[in-house]
Amino acid sequence: MATANKTRLSTQPQPLMVSRIFPASPDLVFRAWSSADHIKRWFCPAGYTVPEAEIEFRVGGAFNVCMRSAEGRNHWAKGRYVEIVPNSRLVIDMNAIGDQNEPLFRAYTVVTFMEQPGGATKLEVKQSYTLFEPLAATMMQGAPQGWGQTLDRLEQEVARIRKSAPAGRSVVHATFCIERTYNAPRAKVFTALTDPAAKAKWFAGGSGYTILAREMDVRPGGRERVQGRWDSGVVSTFDALYHDVVPDERIVYAYEMHLDERKISVSLATFELKSAGAGTRLIMTEQGAYLDGYDDAGSRERGSNFLLDALGNSLK
Repeated sequence: MATANKTRLSTQPQPLMVSRIFPASPDLVFRAWSSADHIKRWFCPAGYTVPEAEIEFRVGGAFNVCMRSAEGRNHWAKGRYVEIVPNSRLVIDMNAIGDQNEPLFRAYTVVTFMEQPGGATKLEVKQSYTLFEPLAATMMQGAPQGWGQTLDRLEQEVARIRKSAPAGRSVVHATFCIERTYNAPRAKVFTALTDPAAKAKWFAGGSGYTILAREMDVRPGGRERVQGRWDSGVVSTFDALYHDVVPDERIVYAYEMHLDERKISVSLATFELKSAGAGTRLIMTEQGAYLDGYDDAGSRERGSNFLLDALGNSLK
């Protein structure tokens, strides 16, 4: 970093924190930070383009990005990757560079990728600043708006990556089993799984997700459908068909998951309820088929763990 001959100003701005929920796996959102091809599509606010980017995706590798205004003026950010934890965390140390190739301010950037229910990702960006030139303080005033617009572009790039999945057909199989013990009788747990009002208390997409439709008819041959829209505009749909329902004992259903019009998976899920003293031991087993390049990366199992924790909280 070109900071050795610069003097830190006495007054420094507060760190900036921005976050966004993406209806995509951490692997996919992380990928958008990993190459010049991706960075050039989104790493700038509205009204700017990225004509040049040098990205060496390794610790110590270059992160040099040119943002060009509508008037044709170039604004460079030059730095390096300090830390790379796949699908979890990035640290980038970079300087904003002035017209005379002098650093105007340092932006130490920490990016975290946190998986959310339903296979979504919460992205958090924290930037800590060190100002070297007084005029940089004025530039900092637009940082929150600029990052908001930049994350809008990142949403578009994530959607583009998801839609550009390999055209060939493929199926990846995965099975998981989760157990929970609840301090509630089997009848109460069964109600939480089968009663529409009770299930609505815990079966939801989390922050950044708005329910559009919810239907539920738990009986052999009955269906359940939950549809919601993420803040990015992507609509996810859970569409289930019940095959076996034994009160207080067992539930078996098959379900499809869609992102917009794309079918990403078909799964068979079984809930077994067993007595555990005065409480209930719930065993969930799911066998999934993930379709046509959709990379689950274990997100369905982690999301199911989150939901079963929410179910437990609803029983209290």
